[in-house]
Amino acid sequence: MDNYLLGLHSDPRFVKAISLFNQAEWYPAHDLFEEIWHETNGPERTTIQGILQVAVAELHLENGNTIGATILFGEGLGRLRTLGVPDLGLDLIKLCNCVEERMKLIHENSDLSSSSFPFLSLRP
Repeated sequence: MDNYLLGLHSDPRFVKAISLFNQAEWYPAHDLFEEIWHETNGPERTTIQGILQVAVAELHLENGNTIGATILFGEGLGRLRTLGVPDLGLDLIKLCNCVEERMKLIHENSDLSSSSFPFLSLRP
């Protein structure tokens, strides 16, 4: 694990942001990730921005804004799937697959309750 990643994983805000994200506490998770994003440089910034966009997409879904959710899911996926983007020790493939499933259900006007919420797990 490189020094930046060690620092990030020891940052209590990062750990708390992941926990909030995984509890579907989208707004507070967004706030913490945004704080970290403002302090981050390099390709890690792209990863954090992608995660932020997924959280905001979920906020849009809670408010019934499927168009806004679709746009932000798409932007988040674009960032998280960019070649060379660091995974920050997270299973971004699993996250992206979940987001793609939710986008598919939105496009089909299907019930999202059959889909799990996005989740940030440690990379296997």
